[in-house]
Amino acid sequence: MSASAASPEVRVRFCPSPTGTPHVGLIRTALFNWAYARHTGGSVVFRIEDTDAARDSEESYLSLLEAMRWLGLDWDEGPEVGGPHAPYRQSQRRDIYVDIAKRLFEAGELYESFSTAEEIEARRKAAGQDPKLGYDGYDRGLTEEQKSAFRSDGREPVLRLKMPDEDITWVDVVRGEITFKAGNTPDPVLVRANGDPLYPFVNPVDDALMGITHVLRGEDLLPSTPRQIALYQALIRIGVTSFTPKFGHLPYVMGEGNKKLSKRDPQSNLFLYRDRGFLPEGLLNYLALLGWSIADDRDIFSVAELVEAFELEKVSLNPARFDLKKAEAINATHLRALPVEDFVSRVLPYLIKDEVLPPEPTEEQVALLAGVAPLVQERLVVLSEASGMVRFLFVAEEDFAPEEDSAAKALGQDARPVLEASINALESLPEWTAASIEEALKVSLVDGMGLKPRKAYAPVRVAVTGRTVSPPLYESMELVGRSRSIGRLRRALGAI
Repeated sequence: MSASAASPEVRVRFCPSPTGTPHVGLIRTALFNWAYARHTGGSVVFRIEDTDAARDSEESYLSLLEAMRWLGLDWDEGPEVGGPHAPYRQSQRRDIYVDIAKRLFEAGELYESFSTAEEIEARRKAAGQDPKLGYDGYDRGLTEEQKSAFRSDGREPVLRLKMPDEDITWVDVVRGEITFKAGNTPDPVLVRANGDPLYPFVNPVDDALMGITHVLRGEDLLPSTPRQIALYQALIRIGVTSFTPKFGHLPYVMGEGNKKLSKRDPQSNLFLYRDRGFLPEGLLNYLALLGWSIADDRDIFSVAELVEAFELEKVSLNPARFDLKKAEAINATHLRALPVEDFVSRVLPYLIKDEVLPPEPTEEQVALLAGVAPLVQERLVVLSEASGMVRFLFVAEEDFAPEEDSAAKALGQDARPVLEASINALESLPEWTAASIEEALKVSLVDGMGLKPRKAYAPVRVAVTGRTVSPPLYESMELVGRSRSIGRLRRALGAI
């Protein structure tokens, strides 16, 4: 039995379960589906697989929508967009599943199974077989009398799918031809005894009804593919669909210790990256590299370039390890490339949250931020770092003070002559520009006092910015202004 696909338009789906917080491995899968659809001019179907009432939550559902919106991964059909196959939440589609299960049962594709787990295990052991082999097909041949006897005993049957008695082969668009030998996949339970459809049933049924052409998902789901293909063939026979989609199994995303990155891993939480100030395009760039590459010698690219270049043939077979340092480096590169206006609009929420700026900054404050932006962008890895970097520009003078112990230590007794010479050199400057400030301090501290630059400028930097690490000193002093800069130098001198 071979699976084949035939449909003119590429249709992919992203169908997460709303449990917990969206994690980066899940989003990597969403990204690959989205990029492939956009590359081919196809459609993205966003579907919520919320059939597990005990684990699913509305909060998680809303988080999924929020994550996709933040990253700019739009969808053509699904929640809040609608489409011809609505509803797109499985919890609202039960009547559809019940109807199709009934049709499959009446066609002989599904059959009633009364065997308990204990009975299956006992039969395997009696036959000298490993109980881990699972269900043994016993109920396939039950007579009506036997079924009636089970019902008389109070038993209700589950519905199982008849797996074919032949090998199942498909050409995986990532991994090539894959074959599962006949008999290796037990007949799966698709409908519980109480009539509730299970995930192995509703997932392929929705894919069939929604015309999904490519199922791109994690390699951990590969063992379930034979039963999905078998169900597709059954759905074709009863007229629900006319083709089987192409399957592609994406490589694992690994965490520390070469273990699969799990939801419980702290660094898997997508919103931690948003809260730290990763740019969506920076994070998407990095996630795309977890199993795909645009070129052997290139790691930095835009989302548009990703879409243009994305091909399934370039997806790797090997697991990819999530490397936070590399993710940060890629994000920093994107951050440096932002136009000033764009950078200002993106960093403002972080500055407001950290109370560096008020909820409604003044025009003067925004202009000052735009002035320092090019200096700060070069030194940031994530947007949240900007608060510490620019606070010195906006803080009230009465609240200004060194921000850390190391900064305070730079203003010890050794700093007194440096600060005195700096004040004398700067007070007489005819114009307050970065170039003139640099020249005055160099002549006074390096040439005049014979100090090495690091020794000369460290006390000045701390006195004016409150930090040992800041944007470039001379440009910072120009932005702070003559009065405030010299006032801070005097205050630092007076505190020694």
